[in-house]
Amino acid sequence: MGRMIYKVLTSEQWASAESGGPVQALVDVKDGYVHFSTNHQLQDTLNKWFKGREDCVLASFDADDFGLSLKWEKARGGELFPHVYGDVRAWQVRSLWLLEMGKNGAPLAPDEVVRRRETVAADAKPGLNS
Repeated sequence: MGRMIYKVLTSEQWASAESGGPVQALVDVKDGYVHFSTNHQLQDTLNKWFKGREDCVLASFDADDFGLSLKWEKARGGELFPHVYGDVRAWQVRSLWLLEMGKNGAPLAPDEVVRRRETVAADAKPGLNS
């Protein structure tokens, strides 16, 4: 198993994916790719985009499953974020969490995700794809 990447969805978006639709949010449709976060980026993503949302689901995916459709691109603060230019399906999910709300009004990333140590070899770290 490779590096894990994470997708936040509303429970409605997840239900649609479970029923056979793609794993995607409205922003993914608008931008033309599926936005993901790494475990280190996840809480900032939740704070910025999901504050006040009480129905969030977190899905983990193995980055290796996406092959060349996965691109690491500069986004918020110049950090490299994983973006998938292709279909993402519910059967690809490795783990799923119903997120609890934090005191700041944003969902909380699970401890086991935030503290996860990535075992990526130095020569296999993501690079910038253009």
